[in-house]
Amino acid sequence: MSDNARLAALMAAEAKAMALLDAIETRGLIAPGRTERAVERDIYALAEAEFGVAHHWHKRIVRAGANTVSVFSDNPPVRAIGADDLVFLDLGPVFEEWEADVGRTYVLGDDPEKHRLVHDLDRVFTMLARHFHDHPDITGAELYAHAQRVAEAAGWVFGGAIAGHLVGEFPHARWPGEKDHYRVNPANPTRMRDPDAQGQEKHWILEVHLVNRARTYGGFYERLLPSAKAVAV
Repeated sequence: MSDNARLAALMAAEAKAMALLDAIETRGLIAPGRTERAVERDIYALAEAEFGVAHHWHKRIVRAGANTVSVFSDNPPVRAIGADDLVFLDLGPVFEEWEADVGRTYVLGDDPEKHRLVHDLDRVFTMLARHFHDHPDITGAELYAHAQRVAEAAGWVFGGAIAGHLVGEFPHARWPGEKDHYRVNPANPTRMRDPDAQGQEKHWILEVHLVNRARTYGGFYERLLPSAKAVAV
């Protein structure tokens, strides 16, 4: 399959995943008093019944309140959603053979700083995507360092252990090669535009995890790294 066809398939999978997020909102699954586990179970059922999702390439993440500072690999105690909480989702549904990876954050109260954080998630995402396209030889480590600088300039801490990763045909986690080189993190000194171990063009998920300086709450946003045209000024 050509690189353009692979990208088109990944974009189609992402569009379906975005529709799943919209359906979660429409059905009011995220509401005060509900537990993270209950929301996660409802997402699983919704994805299967209405979107035909039989596999998720990573665990479904629902984080609320203090748990929003936790990274992907953490398993904090299950919380109930509070009336003034931030809540974020991190979903990895598989559509046919193609992986999607999307994240979105919701504000349940009127706290202006929490609303500012959610606004900044998309803004920082766009800034990182633009920086990637402006620097053709950028490495995973360099983009991660830039994510930290941009977060700091916006008044937040970059909370993620990574700022993105490869995505592709399921299961991409079994592809050969050094795993750190398939992530946007300090341990990746390779050019992000280099071909993967199979000689294919790499397609990246870009993720932004912002946390307040007191580390009491955070927010998360992720999707495919957009084209240069999409982030042009």
